[in-house]
Amino acid sequence: MSDHLGLRRLVMLSICFLLLTACGSDESSWETIQKRGTLRVGMDPTFPPFELADGGEPSGLDVDIANAIAQQLGLRAEFVLVSYDGLYDVLATGKADLLLSAMVVSPERTRDFAYSESYFNAGELLITTRELPLTVELSDLAGQTIAVELGSQGHVELIEWAAREDLVILPLNSSDEAVASVSDGAAEAAVVDAVSGRLAMRKHPTLQIGVVPVNVEPYAAVVRIDDSLLLRQLNEQLALLRDSGKLAEIIAYWLDEEVH
Repeated sequence: MSDHLGLRRLVMLSICFLLLTACGSDESSWETIQKRGTLRVGMDPTFPPFELADGGEPSGLDVDIANAIAQQLGLRAEFVLVSYDGLYDVLATGKADLLLSAMVVSPERTRDFAYSESYFNAGELLITTRELPLTVELSDLAGQTIAVELGSQGHVELIEWAAREDLVILPLNSSDEAVASVSDGAAEAAVVDAVSGRLAMRKHPTLQIGVVPVNVEPYAAVVRIDDSLLLRQLNEQLALLRDSGKLAEIIAYWLDEEVH
């Protein structure tokens, strides 16, 4: 009996040690960032307007968000530039503290990594004329012609919808052409991803973007799974940016304004 109790105590002590070690590691990671004074942000600078670097300092929507978060935390953002395929590697090996690079939430990676609250929905949306209500949905467009880029995710969505609803699909060569077809009257609406759609809208101010998304593809910051303190800080700072209107301002600057 005493051997059994001794074994139980040993197991419990081992569990407590592991928990304390994990907590210490998490706290140490955030403390290291604070002592260093820099927030190392991994990104692939080849996806304008979210991130780009033409031989100089990176710029773009994600760069502005990273700088704003770092400033609110009393830190300076330091950018670790790497190809998209290498992003999770630089995070896993500790060369970056977080990733902020138009990263889509990937459920299959959540064993090793954690995602912040989404700061942008890059999913498909509806672009229509201003004669239709902003709350229009695909289910409201039975019998209508919907333009879409051939082979895109929006095209897949429309094919699935057309199997249930009476929709006429107009496949075109690009998102720009799909949006232009609504402006020209060849289609009642277009289904395009949020990035392409907002960029295309610069040329078509008489159109509007529906407030109800066709689907959701959240962009989020990424940290290592053990860095819960850093994740909490990121979510708090993103909430502050959202509540102050700064986040919407940054997104509008890079997606809705013509010249930068």
